[in-house]
Amino acid sequence: MKLLNSEETKRICDRVMALSKADECSVTVSGSRTGNIRYARNNVSTAGLVEDTQLVVQVAFGKKQGTATINEFDDKSLEKVVRRAEDLARLAPENPEFVAAVSKQAFRPTSTFSAKTAAIDPDFRAQTAAYSIEESRKNKLVAAGFFTDNTSFEAIANSNGVFGHQETTGLDFTCTVRTEDGRGSGWVKRSANDVSRFDAREASNVAIEKALRSVDAKALEPGRYTVILEPAATSDLIGYMMNGFDARQADEGRSFLSKKGGGTRLGEKLFDEQVNIWADPWNTDVPVLPWDTQTMLPRERMALVKDGRVSALDYSLYWAKKQGVRAVGAPGNLIMSGTDKTTAELIASTKKGILVTRTWYIRLVDPQSVLLTGLTRDGTFYIENGKIKYPVKNFRFNESPVTMLNNIEEIGKPQIIGGDEVQYAMAIPSMKVRDFNFTSLSDAV
Repeated sequence: MKLLNSEETKRICDRVMALSKADECSVTVSGSRTGNIRYARNNVSTAGLVEDTQLVVQVAFGKKQGTATINEFDDKSLEKVVRRAEDLARLAPENPEFVAAVSKQAFRPTSTFSAKTAAIDPDFRAQTAAYSIEESRKNKLVAAGFFTDNTSFEAIANSNGVFGHQETTGLDFTCTVRTEDGRGSGWVKRSANDVSRFDAREASNVAIEKALRSVDAKALEPGRYTVILEPAATSDLIGYMMNGFDARQADEGRSFLSKKGGGTRLGEKLFDEQVNIWADPWNTDVPVLPWDTQTMLPRERMALVKDGRVSALDYSLYWAKKQGVRAVGAPGNLIMSGTDKTTAELIASTKKGILVTRTWYIRLVDPQSVLLTGLTRDGTFYIENGKIKYPVKNFRFNESPVTMLNNIEEIGKPQIIGGDEVQYAMAIPSMKVRDFNFTSLSDAV
């Protein structure tokens, strides 16, 4: 599939809007080429290339809206999708929260495209799998993994003059390695938009080492422990918390950022002073599109937590208008400040604690406090006097990321976390946290 360039998508968008008879028309054109290889039990099971393009047309007559999609771009198909969107709009009830399409915007490009990533071929994918499989076999281990690479484009436009086009690339790799008897398990995840930052051998070796070290795990009593959470262990927890930064939820009393009796906790210090979290579409580690596709507004660098204080909330177009504030594009990434300390250095400074590789099967217990429950997986170890002493059986935890970010003792080096498992592209550090609440043991390895 040929990925469309800016001139081609502009021509399609202009044609669609010329065909529309509605009061307003918005268009999104997107396409992707995604390669993958999957392996299990030390053998490749599937490999492939998936290509797709899509056109989404949304129109409005007054406050009545209709949306239709199609994946053919000839003139007859374009007219068909426009007419269908208009027919649906005429049949739809008025949207009481309707907001008119935004006016013409300026988008500053972000560094989302890497030619080297776009050039990934079947040989590269096969070699990535081979590293895990060959090293696992040498160590009498069993590997399973999934590698995907993606090259895509997106264009947005509306009848008020908005137009933007940008290409993106990215890759994600996960690998689980187990002992043949299933008593030991290790796991690793790597994400990047530039393949130059990905080392398949390094990643596979992490999972292999954890599998070898996690055999004969001992049971520890549940309770509150000092823990060192690797970035993958914290990303989902923090992701759940960031959902509460929606301004409407906070204003309507449905968020941990809601005040009793009304109002929000914007400006309050809710976390340790070491906590700084922001969104930045131009960050070179986790770049994202410079616009929010849903609103067609530009994204901005936005400080969400500064020195432990809540410094911004995310407003939809409707809620911003209702509250009389300026709307900006929703964040596409999350970046948390860290240090140059490695996880090994955090371990070395720990008298007693537990190292957690990964959290899994997380569920929300209480939205008002962001209390979460979940399990540790694939490499949980007891630390004593600055060294990993032995593997321990996995735990179920009941913990809030709000509490967790109040109990930080040390922060490590950020790592890129992406893929389907997380809502945002993230750069999240490892961290040492006191009093993490393990409530029971788990039989999972």
